[in-house]
Formats: sequence, structure tokens, C-alpha cells
Amino acid sequence: MTEDNRTNGTGPERSTSPVLEASDVTREFGDVTVLRDVSVGLEPGTLTALVGPNGSGKTTLLRVLCGLLAPSSGEVSYHGPEVSRKIGYVQQQPAFRPEFSVQETIEFYTALVDAEPEEPLDRVGLTAAASRRVDSLSGGMTRLLGVAQATVGDPPVVVMDEPATGLDPGMRRRTFEVARSLASDGAAVLVSSHDMTLVEEYAEHVLVLDGGEVVAADSPGALCAEQEADSLWDGFEDIVEGPADELAVLGVNR
Repeated sequence: MTEDNRTNGTGPERSTSPVLEASDVTREFGDVTVLRDVSVGLEPGTLTALVGPNGSGKTTLLRVLCGLLAPSSGEVSYHGPEVSRKIGYVQQQPAFRPEFSVQETIEFYTALVDAEPEEPLDRVGLTAAASRRVDSLSGGMTRLLGVAQATVGDPPVVVMDEPATGLDPGMRRRTFEVARSLASDGAAVLVSSHDMTLVEEYAEHVLVLDGGEVVAADSPGALCAEQEADSLWDGFEDIVEGPADELAVLGVNR
């Protein structure tokens, strides 16, 4: 049975009202409809995982939620506190100035919102690497630096696009631990991922996107029960009606 790392009992009292909400969002690129009437709500203190087959529209949905793409129809509403930074976004491949040190990189972003650089680095475990140049970091450490950058200023919403893809097992788990910690501290966290084991272990809510539509949304346990599946991966295969070896939920840039 998958270990449960969804709660630790240390976070603030949780609100059940969404801090970020998409209502009937459709996104078209020319004649291609990538998202169709998608409605989702992200609640404070909750880690939500977004999964779906290749080309299902996951990256497009994340970018619409973050305001990087406008919906063709429908709307995205923010209901959280009025703060200097409302949403932190972690790209699939974070890019920073290679000659900067880790410390200089974070100081650049913290200066924009009048925040201290120590907390973001400590949050992702990069304090000891603060003096290292960005171009000397491993892929996993660079991804964690992207998470640190996204959490500068403590935004109420943090969105991560495939933060664990391509990392070794230890780094993948570390990424989910950071996401879980952010949710425990009160943030609404949305993570797209292809690692069903970690999604089942850490996420409290799962959105399944297929063909640009949300085809299932519930807790990992409830999704498994509905599909009479022993694991989330088995349940996912049944929900999207495809063979498992073709359903690796890798992010797509469309």
C-alpha cells in the first residue's frame, strides 16, 4: 500500500473556498480546441495533482490559470488576499542567468517584492548551495531553484508544471515533499506530474484531464474506489480508456 504523506497536522486552519477558480474555460489555438469548458477550484492548504495523457492540455490549463494565456471563453477568478504576488509558477524547465550564484538569483527576485532570500532557499534545501553558480547545479537542483523562485513572497497559489519530470527518484520525492510543505503552510498548490505513485502518496485531490476536458476529479482513494482499482495508475488507465504504456502523463508545450 502506498504511504500517505498528505497531512502532517501542522498547517493553519483550512478554508474550503477556492482561492483560484476557473469557470467554463475554453482555450482555442486557431481551429484546435485544447481546453473545453474546464471548471476547477484550488483551495488553500490543498495539494492538487493534474494528470492526463500526452496532448490533453495540461500545460495550457496551467498557463491559463496563471494568467499567462487568456481563455478563449470562460473566466479565471482569484479570491485570495491582495498581496504583491498572488501566483507563483514553476516552469517545466526553469531558466536563470548561468553566471549568477544561487544566492544572487534569489536576491534578484526577492528584491522585486521586498522579501528576504533566506526563506525560499531554506524551503527547498538549497541554503548550502547558495554560493554555487547556477550553471554548476544538477538538473534537480535547478528545478528546486525554480520552486524557490516561485515561492518568493509567499504567494497564496503555487502552480508547478511537471517539476519532477526527468529527475532521479530522490529528487522527485524531494520536489513533492516541498509541494506538500507549501500546502501544509496554507498555499493552494497545483502540480502536474507523471509519477502516479507520488501523486497517490502526496496529493489530496486529483484532476484527470483528457481531450481538453476534466473527466474525473476526486481524492486518490475515491478515484481508486470508483474504478475498483488497486492503485491510482490502474484507475487512471481505466478513466482515460487507454493502455498504460501509452498514458505516461508527461507535460506538453501546447
